[in-house]
Amino acid sequence: MCRSITLRAIRSSDQPFLYRVYASTRELELAPLGWSEGQKAAFLQMQFNAQHRYYVEQFPRAAFHIILSGNRAVGRLYVDRRTDEIRLLDIALLPEHRNAGIGTGLLRGLLAEAERAGMPVRIHVERLNPALRLYRRLGFCQIADKGVYTLLEWSPACASQADQAKTAS
Repeated sequence: MCRSITLRAIRSSDQPFLYRVYASTRELELAPLGWSEGQKAAFLQMQFNAQHRYYVEQFPRAAFHIILSGNRAVGRLYVDRRTDEIRLLDIALLPEHRNAGIGTGLLRGLLAEAERAGMPVRIHVERLNPALRLYRRLGFCQIADKGVYTLLEWSPACASQADQAKTAS
């Protein structure tokens, strides 16, 4: 049965869930380090707290949402709608909800919003993030190399170039 996907604003009571989502995105990265579960948990909590504080302080007008499937929390979506762009700060789903079309549907909604507004969507993505395939499939193009991160942009022109490259190969 397909549940409807909705968003709701985060609440302070969501912190344990948001930590769980964040920690799930770092599992593969931490696996080879040989740390104890306690060491991993302490590190992840510190990193989560720093990231959350940074997002809230640096993007005070951003929308910070919990992604719901039916009435069950399955992920987070943070978006900063600016005058010149839509900045996708973060989208993450719990592992059991990945590769089910949820992220794709949410991203397509943002892209449609951006197209109507005549502005690009931009996101910083770690170079080794598996979601890069999804962004490229949706027509995002790299516009800057930021070392560990790459800055991607979706715009109608960029998406058109991506479509042309697909048909040429």
